[in-house]
Amino acid sequence: MKMHDVVILGSGPAGMSAAITAAEYGLAPLVVDEQPAPGGQVYRAIQGTPLRNRTLLGEAYWQGEALVDRLRDTRIDYRPATRVWQLTRQREIGLLRGERAELVQAHQVILATGAMERPFPIPGWTLPGVMTAGSGQILLKSSGVVPQAPLVIAGTGPLLLLLAVQYLRVGVPIAALLDTTPPGRYRQGLPHLPGALRNPRTLAKGLRWLRELRHAGVRHIKQVSSLRAEGDERLERVAWQCHGQDGWKTLEASTLLLHQGVIPHTQITQALGCEHEWDARQLAWRPRLDEWLRTDIEGIAVAGDGGGIVGAQAAELQGRLAGLGAAHALGAIPAGQAAKEAHRQRSRLARETAIRPFLDTLYRPAPQWRLPADDTLVCRCEEVTAGEIRRMAELGCRGPNQTKAFTRCGMGPCQGRLCGLTVSELLADANGQSIEETGYYHLRPPFTPITLGQLAAASQASKALSAGPGASPPSPEPH
Repeated sequence: MKMHDVVILGSGPAGMSAAITAAEYGLAPLVVDEQPAPGGQVYRAIQGTPLRNRTLLGEAYWQGEALVDRLRDTRIDYRPATRVWQLTRQREIGLLRGERAELVQAHQVILATGAMERPFPIPGWTLPGVMTAGSGQILLKSSGVVPQAPLVIAGTGPLLLLLAVQYLRVGVPIAALLDTTPPGRYRQGLPHLPGALRNPRTLAKGLRWLRELRHAGVRHIKQVSSLRAEGDERLERVAWQCHGQDGWKTLEASTLLLHQGVIPHTQITQALGCEHEWDARQLAWRPRLDEWLRTDIEGIAVAGDGGGIVGAQAAELQGRLAGLGAAHALGAIPAGQAAKEAHRQRSRLARETAIRPFLDTLYRPAPQWRLPADDTLVCRCEEVTAGEIRRMAELGCRGPNQTKAFTRCGMGPCQGRLCGLTVSELLADANGQSIEETGYYHLRPPFTPITLGQLAAASQASKALSAGPGASPPSPEPH
């Protein structure tokens, strides 16, 4: 089994920055990326997007070019289209590229797996024509594909505004923007405004988006308190109610894009058994990290949104800090120099993340969006409703793992990624207990489907490599 200095999982801003930093200090990092090209979600397809006019996706998107260029450093082993099917506490990593499985080991591992969109279960969200806003943006960046009109965008959060602006710039009309931000949120966010003013660039960017939408005449409906997608075989209409108003209003729609923020992608850290904590402000689980972004498991760190939502610029700084920490742990940099550089990065990081309390308060999803009605599907894979989850609580289920055994909720292809948070919150609410008492799914590898033949071949190849150059090659897989 080949040993690497540092293995970095993910090539978004945090992963690329960590790899670049590690290489600067003489290490030979391995970067594993399940995508076909570097960039992560934020800078997705930056090398190959058909939208080459820089104004269409915004200047912030193109800032990723510098990181992608530096990832070409010959000391960095970048492996695209490669999935991780295993990571152990001993830092043994199972990789799968095409049909070939491989086992490698690392002195240091940096998880830069980023964020995922928060589940947004509403009636009708499984209809064809209903997607997440993140999915819509992936299609736009990767292929220049735009949604079928009439288009309705619904939810809350900065990504919702950014995507609406990007669609306008490429000529896609928006029938309505349904804003689910509850009333009074700006007032609640005022105590955090001084911190937000430390990052005026981000504030100004948000204001520019709102102004662009207003000047374009986009119908911006605020304080939406109820929402549903309607149609027979596919989406035909979107219906909504606003706070303090009676009756439902409807609008014809062929596409509905939903979004209510992002949460840390913790599937791997949960499976490892890292200590996690519930972030009451961001309403999400995140791994508990020290000042070097290290977990409680030796040699494993987390950088970027996978350790708590911080945004692209802060993720890049965290990647540098984690790369520096790996170099320091491996003796590639003197302790004094590491401490001085780390202090500089932490100071920059504090300024960049000072806006987070304001944004997290402003765009905190209201309870009705996180605790859907009984007839709403929660687990799309196994078609389990919120009502079934609540009935499990009535029968005595205190946590999601008991519920999984009775309902198969969380046992589908996504392995609980789309339903896990909703199930935990539903059970906590129904049982009158905290989310910490309720917990999360017990996860375990493989993280991605892998055949027994691939497993066997990886094991044989690993043993042959460990035995040295004179060892016999693994026998071919039988057909």
